Amino acid sequence: MHTVVSFDFAISIIPGWHATIFPPYFVAGAIYSGFAMVMTLAIPLRKFYELEDFITMKHLDNMAKIMLATGLIVGYGYMMEAFMAWYSGNPYERYMILNRLRGPYAPIYWALLVCNVGVLQALWSARVRRNVRALFAIALVVNVGMWLERFVIVVTSLHRDFLPSSWGMYRPTVFDWTMFLGSIGLFLTLMFLFIRLLPVISIFEMRALLPEAAPAPGQGPARPAEAPTPS
Repeated sequence: MHTVVSFDFAISIIPGWHATIFPPYFVAGAIYSGFAMVMTLAIPLRKFYELEDFITMKHLDNMAKIMLATGLIVGYGYMMEAFMAWYSGNPYERYMILNRLRGPYAPIYWALLVCNVGVLQALWSARVRRNVRALFAIALVVNVGMWLERFVIVVTSLHRDFLPSSWGMYRPTVFDWTMFLGSIGLFLTLMFLFIRLLPVISIFEMRALLPEAAPAPGQGPARPAEAPTPS
């Protein structure tokens, strides 16, 4: 899905969208933000439902490593986007990146870089990756940063295009805010219904962690019981 959306952006002629790096950049961003959202949801559930024996620190540490790897790919995408705007010699592409850095939406762009690239560097430390509160805070910051990235891609590329006569500033209306907050509320409602009605963790996957599932020392794996033969 993200690859299809990225191709829709890349084949356009709008500065800020016309970039061949968008497909892998969008896929890496989807994995990055996806793991951040999973960690944002898993850490509170792990605490309130006492799932520490099932969602272990090893799981959180591995998720943090994947976030670090994909976040670096996203940061590389930001760097290449700015480099290609300069290297292409296209004045519209150059103005696009300068507008992001110095224009009216510059604070949002710099906040995006801090949230998605700067804060991420803390995950190089094993102590941070094994600190649940730090992981939760970093995941929240990454979620905010990825939302700001979508805002920058859409708004800053459209509010100043080829015609200065069509330039303008985007100001969200009450309908924009209600749709935004309503989508968050709908997601949380469906998530809590899922937790209430269905198992939080797959029972099939957890069977291997039960003590009786492990064979006794010196014994092989348990064999299934044979059906009795008819007499």
